Parts: sequence; structure tokens; C-alpha cells
Amino acid sequence: MNQHNQRYEEGLRIRREVMGAAHVEHSMAAADEFTLPVQEMVTEFCWGGLWSREGLDRKTRSMLNLVILAALNRNHELAAHVRGAVTNGCTETEIRESLLHTVIYCGAPAGLEAFRVADSVLEELRDRP
Repeated sequence: MNQHNQRYEEGLRIRREVMGAAHVEHSMAAADEFTLPVQEMVTEFCWGGLWSREGLDRKTRSMLNLVILAALNRNHELAAHVRGAVTNGCTETEIRESLLHTVIYCGAPAGLEAFRVADSVLEELRDRP
């Protein structure tokens, strides 16, 4: 197996562990001829190239993602990564503190919207058995 294939397979494994197999399978199944290359690229380079690196644990990477996605106002991805952050061991307090950081450094509108998204996801997760 070449390095490209190894990085893709490692990325697929990590992506499933963090985001959940159902989420990943849905994303891959929903891809068509036009969007499949971007799904493969994200799997290989984001998950296999970045998330597999040593130096930061998954919990820290998750908190960074929350702040970055909130700053960029990417709410669909933010919601998915709130779920991933919980999977990676982030507590609601750590998620809240990360988003409070966003309010100060990125502005209230971005931070307030991020709180709305995160609260909705966390409420959904709390309601699950």
C-alpha cells in the first residue's frame, strides 16, 4: 500500500472515530462524481494528514476546530464538530469556554451564533439515552 492509500485509510479510520461511522458513511454515500474528490481529499489530508499527527491530542484539536469554525461562521461543520468534540472527551464546560474565547476574539455575532449551534447539538445529545 502506498503512502497515499495509507494516509487515506488512516484518515477514514480517524474520521469515523471522531465524527461517527454513520456521519462518515452518509457523507461518502451522498458524494457524487463532482463532490467525491473533495470528500476523498478531506479524508486523506485533513483526517489522515493532520488529525493523525502527534503534538496535539484529539480533544485539543476538537476545541481548536470549534473556535475556527465559529470564527468562520461555518455552522453546519460547527454542529458536526461539537458532536466530535464530545466524542473526543470535551466537556460542556470546555466547549462553552472555547466558545467564550470566540466571543472575545472573533466578535459577539460569531460567538452568539456558535453558542446557539452548540447548545442545540448538546441538547440533542443530552436527550439521547
